[in-house]
Amino acid sequence: MRLISWSRGALGLACLLASASATVHAQAAWPDRPVRVIVPFPASGATDLVARVVTQRVAADLGQQMVVDNKPGAGGTIGTAEAAKAPADGYTLLLTTSSTHAISPHLMPRLAYDPRKDFTPVAHVADAPSVLLVTNSLPVKTVGELVAYGKAHPGKLNYATSGNGTIVHLNTAAFSAQAGLEMTHIPYKGTALAIPDLIAGQTHVLFDSLPTGMPHAKAGRLRALAVTSEKRSTLAPELPTLAESGLPGYSSVTWFGVYLPAGAPPALVARVHQAFAKAVQAPEVAASLAKLGVEPAAPSTPAQFGAMVQADSNRWATVIRQHKITVE
Repeated sequence: MRLISWSRGALGLACLLASASATVHAQAAWPDRPVRVIVPFPASGATDLVARVVTQRVAADLGQQMVVDNKPGAGGTIGTAEAAKAPADGYTLLLTTSSTHAISPHLMPRLAYDPRKDFTPVAHVADAPSVLLVTNSLPVKTVGELVAYGKAHPGKLNYATSGNGTIVHLNTAAFSAQAGLEMTHIPYKGTALAIPDLIAGQTHVLFDSLPTGMPHAKAGRLRALAVTSEKRSTLAPELPTLAESGLPGYSSVTWFGVYLPAGAPPALVARVHQAFAKAVQAPEVAASLAKLGVEPAAPSTPAQFGAMVQADSNRWATVIRQHKITVE
């Protein structure tokens, strides 16, 4: 009886070892078939374009197709929820932004996913800084002058945004709080609709993306004062950061990153991370991203990416709470 019992135990152990070996082999061989990359935003939008630039290089490096699958809706939360339910086998990835993992959880408490529990951070891919623009009718040429003017005229400045709870709204709320300004919020359905009123002087301040905002500044229609990134942007090196301009510690970018569903084995996470980190460092990828107003992310580990996202989430949670921001 002891011999029979030992044999069954040995057989079970052998099966377990064989299964583990097969799993390791599958991870090492990833990908051996096309990989679906869910982008929870519409085609031709910023996230979609970043995804296509980066995954095209990943596919070329790995010799396997990367299929971008746009699943837009509800500020990116619909596609994100779908990605959360996928198998953690490396054949469904999520390429998303700050919106779904650092902002929406504080604006939409009844999300169909938990950004921390339902996902494994894999790779920080890129960052998109914003630019602080003002109308030419304001007698200011620096951030310091804008702050001084705003304090001398409390409640007289209007700031435009692309809507309640958007990164544009949060950037301005954080700025006004740190600068000690009282400004009136004028929400639009996108910054493209806000630009004409800013040029006309009906609104005064706007935090816009570099590719859409800088052409107006370079043409003299608006005035660019600073960028929101921690360091000067390679896309507009002539502009100081807000931190350099008298707001120490101010830093905000829209980040783009890759996730696997929760439960992904560490070896698989490392393999996917390596593939995306290598692609982002390719010169032609950086050049293509620059045309979109996006910069490749500095090298980091999956753990560092996760910590960065959590810090970003904590920061926006505070801004949203303090300013009572909603998406109504």
